[in-house]
Amino acid sequence: MALPKDFLWGGAVAAHQLEGGYDLDGRGLSVSDVMTGGSNGVPRVITDGVVPGKYYPNHKGIDFYHTYRDDIALFAEMGFKCFRTSISWSRIFPEGDETEPNEAGLKFYDDMFDCMLEHGIQPVITLSHFEMPYGLCKKYGGWANRELIDLFVRYARVCFERYHTKVKYWMTFNEIGNQFNISNPIFGWTNSGVVFTEFDDPEKMMYQCAHYEFVASAKAVVEGHKIDPDLMIGCMIASGPTYPRECKPADVLMADDSMHHIFFFGDVQCRGIYPNYAVKMFERKGWDLDITDDDLVALKAGTCDYIGFSYYMSSVVDSSVEVDISKSTSANDPHNVPNPYLGATDWGWTIDPVGLRIMLKRFDERYNGMPQFIVENGIGMYEELDENNTVEDDTRISYLGSHIRELKKAVEEDGVNLIGYTPWGCIDVVSFTTGEYAKRYGFIYVDIKDGGEGSGKRFKKKSFEWYKNVIATNGEEV
Repeated sequence: MALPKDFLWGGAVAAHQLEGGYDLDGRGLSVSDVMTGGSNGVPRVITDGVVPGKYYPNHKGIDFYHTYRDDIALFAEMGFKCFRTSISWSRIFPEGDETEPNEAGLKFYDDMFDCMLEHGIQPVITLSHFEMPYGLCKKYGGWANRELIDLFVRYARVCFERYHTKVKYWMTFNEIGNQFNISNPIFGWTNSGVVFTEFDDPEKMMYQCAHYEFVASAKAVVEGHKIDPDLMIGCMIASGPTYPRECKPADVLMADDSMHHIFFFGDVQCRGIYPNYAVKMFERKGWDLDITDDDLVALKAGTCDYIGFSYYMSSVVDSSVEVDISKSTSANDPHNVPNPYLGATDWGWTIDPVGLRIMLKRFDERYNGMPQFIVENGIGMYEELDENNTVEDDTRISYLGSHIRELKKAVEEDGVNLIGYTPWGCIDVVSFTTGEYAKRYGFIYVDIKDGGEGSGKRFKKKSFEWYKNVIATNGEEV
């Protein structure tokens, strides 16, 4: 059994990492607009508004706001069947709580989607990909406030009504489980507009914010299906298996429990109920979260149509050690240790193609064959143009090829219902975690360096033609 003929090959980015134009045509500030640039080992800083003299790489991105027609033409040349990006929430509702949307922002996405469709490329759109309006954080306290549920649903409804004839595939919240990493402030900030460490119980606040987002997502799904029953509205989860360091039961149990930080977010959004392990944990910690009976009804009514997920790496836990959190391979679990059998990227991300197949199988078995969509997978590398104005990125070709071979096995041998694959950063963009241009993922090199200098010109890497052939052969030639 080969991949389906209508398999959605494409690429993925996010509005805040490529669009630029942060202050054009009525757009308001987003949470990403107040994050300074960092680097590998140098964290990004969240500032109180835009501070003069600070460097904010997301303000410029790669200027896709003005170059999207040329860039989409390059995607079409590669043969993309789909292109995953996001709508910048603050382009539509600049402060987040306006009663009427910003028409200039709506028109921009109309024009962009039309351009994609003219090239035979289906838009795959995330509603909230680290771009919530900054005004919602300042005025309401972000997703710590229940009022954001209705504001998000209004935003979602506007998008569904405006674009449902152009966009079939949607996702509500990008990598909603990232905020489980409460030790790094940018994850809570970009997911929920909240810095969890400012609260007496950061973990409790994370679960409270997640609950309000679950309810908002579920209500958005219901609204979307009212507008157009054919819409496919999914969740989006950051994923990766955790392995026990040894086969001793303590390691196996710890590895199993550590998967809750992934499955919790899928369990609620795909099953519509809180899993028993979460309910017992809330009881054990003595948390009285604001979860109403009406909320539980809403969760059940608005389960997702498919599972969108990112996959970059796997993890290993050792129950017998507890390392300094700053030296942990996950920066979130003191029991995470390196995998002695696998290599890693320049940023320390374990390279594990088989882990992708494992996640596909686990999602398939856990959620009863629900459709899956790999909406992020890729490798960040330091790269420079050579004398031929290209990049011989054989490492990227090897990385992506090995992962594609594993996803094919998941479909052909394991029977996984996989609808598409969009490698992350199909064109070089600003890195989310570090704010670097130097961390490059794309098939297309963008001549912008850290600090924002460069011509902005686009150049095809070696992987451009390779991926073009992968798509043309529907994955038969990898």
